[in-house]
Parts: sequence; structure tokens; C-alpha cells
Amino acid sequence: MTDRPVIGVLLDYEASGSFSKRPHYALRTAYFDAVWKAGGLPVGIPYIEEARDAYLDSLDGLIVPGGFYPFPPEVYGRAPNGEAVHPRYAFERNLMNDALGRDLPTLGICAGMQVMAVARGATIYNDIAGELDCIVDHLNEKPAEEAAHTVAIDDGTRLRDITGLAEIAVNTAHNEALKDIPDGIVVSARAPDGIVEAIELPDRRFAIGVQWHPEFFLADNDPNFRLFEHLIGAAGSTS
Repeated sequence: MTDRPVIGVLLDYEASGSFSKRPHYALRTAYFDAVWKAGGLPVGIPYIEEARDAYLDSLDGLIVPGGFYPFPPEVYGRAPNGEAVHPRYAFERNLMNDALGRDLPTLGICAGMQVMAVARGATIYNDIAGELDCIVDHLNEKPAEEAAHTVAIDDGTRLRDITGLAEIAVNTAHNEALKDIPDGIVVSARAPDGIVEAIELPDRRFAIGVQWHPEFFLADNDPNFRLFEHLIGAAGSTS
């Protein structure tokens, strides 16, 4: 037994790769390290549809991580094309909807932020480099272990309360971004070129999404690490 809140971390999916030629789950260790350091007990969540409710019943919080995989056309505001939905999104869209419906403390990171927003009716730019006038190379500006640009955090948001700062430096590794954002989603941070970098759902106890990867910055005094500490704090209040 443990008094650490149990935090589910959705696993990523590879049809084939250097680990195996066959389908397998994979995820960087940094996500699990961040949860453990912040006081949680991290567990990986595979895509077993019949077990979705059982997983959620056992969790105190959830992280939906980043990943490079295609969303279906309707996420980009286009008509469905009849192609099979990627296995990860096929599972995580229901997982996210159910987690938010349960008011389970949830942190969405990069693609996970986009999934959170889409669950509330947002759409996404498919290729910001080609569709927008970006002053930052959001995909390849710098390695993920290094800060690439700043984000401005709006006053009065939960993210501002968590970080205690009006601006922080973040890394970047994405080529998609939020486009149409309905009421009910609060944009809490933007990059210098206007790209949405963080959102929150004020009708949930803790539902925050960030476009960058805070799991790479785990120093005790780093504002990125406070995201995990606050997720664990919110999850602990439900344990």
C-alpha cells in the first residue's frame, strides 16, 4: 500500500520501430520520473477499451502525454475520409472524455493538450509552419532538453497561480496547434507569435494542458515542475 496518489500515464504506440517490428507501447521515462518526484505513483495505461472504466476507477489523476501520430480529419475541421483512426487516438478520446466527466485531475502535454481541447470542441491547425506566420520554429528550434522560447501567462489563470510568473521559458516540439477554441476553454498562455501554449478548463478541479514538455525540466525551483506538483496535490485530495 502507498499514500502516493496513483497517476495514470497513457502509453504511446508504435506499429513498428527499433524496439520491435511488431506493435508495441512506448513512452519516455521522464513522464514517470516527474510523477514520482512530485509525490505520485505513476502507472502506464495501455489501450484496452474494455478496461477503460476499471483504469479510471483506480486512478487519482491522469497524464495524457505528447506523441507524433495523426488525428482524424474532423479534428482539423475537415470531413471524415473513412480511414481507420490511429489506435492511440481511438482510445484516448474516450479516456479523456471520461476523465473530464469524472472530474479526474488531468494534465495534457503537447498532443495531450490538443486532445483535451478537442474533447471540448476545439479544432487544430495541421501544419502551423505552412498555415501560420510563425516567428519560432515550434518543431525543431532546439532540442527538447533546452528552452526554445518564452510564453506569456495570463493573469487570473490557474497556470499563473501555479508558476507565480507572467512569463516562463519553455521547450518546443510540435507542428500542430489549437485553431478554433470554443467558450469554456481558457487560453492561459501564448508564444510570442500567438500560438496557444496552454489551456485550462475552469469547470474542472484540475484540467490543464500545455503545448510544451515540462517533464524535461524537473529541478525543484523550475516552474515547469510545479505543474506535476499541483497535479499530484489535486489528485491527493481525491485519494
